[in-house]
Amino acid sequence: MTAQSNSRLNGASRLIYGCMGLGGDWDRPDYSPADVDKAAAAIEAARGIGITLFDHADIYTRGKAESVFGEVLAASPGLREQIQLQGKCGISLAEGGVPGYYDLGREAIRERVTASLRRLRTDYLDILLLHRPDPLLEPSEVAAAVGQLMAEGKVRALGVSNMSAAQIDYLQDALETPIMANQLEMSLHKAAWVESSVLVNRQEGFDAGFPHGTIEHCIRKGIELQAYGSLAQGRYSGAPSAAASPEETATAELLSRLAEEKGSTPEAVLLGWLMKHPARISPVVGSSRPERIAACAGAADVAASMTRIEWYTLWSTARGAAMP
Repeated sequence: MTAQSNSRLNGASRLIYGCMGLGGDWDRPDYSPADVDKAAAAIEAARGIGITLFDHADIYTRGKAESVFGEVLAASPGLREQIQLQGKCGISLAEGGVPGYYDLGREAIRERVTASLRRLRTDYLDILLLHRPDPLLEPSEVAAAVGQLMAEGKVRALGVSNMSAAQIDYLQDALETPIMANQLEMSLHKAAWVESSVLVNRQEGFDAGFPHGTIEHCIRKGIELQAYGSLAQGRYSGAPSAAASPEETATAELLSRLAEEKGSTPEAVLLGWLMKHPARISPVVGSSRPERIAACAGAADVAASMTRIEWYTLWSTARGAAMP
């Protein structure tokens, strides 16, 4: 599969809406009508800027994120056919004295997907991501589960999250379906993914902790790179923090200046920096505030107009050091 054949990348928007903030508080056992209204407003704001892919995980707010989204779908006839749903499974949260653990066994995958579909009130996921690498993973088990889910029409495409090039290849060898996405934490703040590319043969490269070659592998194989945490938790585009580092303050000021020059917003510039990369990164927007979601509009235009000097200036300012 090539990057050009990945239909996700050829759509109107490369932005993805991340539903991790929907469903209310993580520690509250149930959601309220207000939580459903909040989800509806976030979904409407995301669709308003052209987003069609909505990213879920069965653990987000302990299943409530999927449930409130399902409520919105049930109240909006025809909406399901206008969007794509992406789910994740593989993480079991700590509960009842049992520590958190990962499970990508055959039955676990099937059970988790079935539960997600029930909460989302839909018959299928457009994309299923395996949420974390499971050290006890048996590729044949994953292949069996995914093959059956696809045969039943419950899953239409497969991806992974937080996996290296080697882990992707190890899994792909057992699969009949191509791995079409890899979701990683990538932002101007969490920049180990790009730091590793210029720190080859330097000690700092080992310290960066990012598996070098993963980005290049995904580009070569046509695997969509999805960036969670892309807005850097608001540290550059939100209200100034008294605890902000000098680098964060300088980066926020630079983003604001560039946004003004480009007639855009700091959020769009921040996402545009990611989207400028040749990997054609798809940022995941995780805010549940409609006004902040709306501020992400135009990120692709910013990416197209951003110069090499602007891109490197943002990076070097955020890293707080000159390029090696």
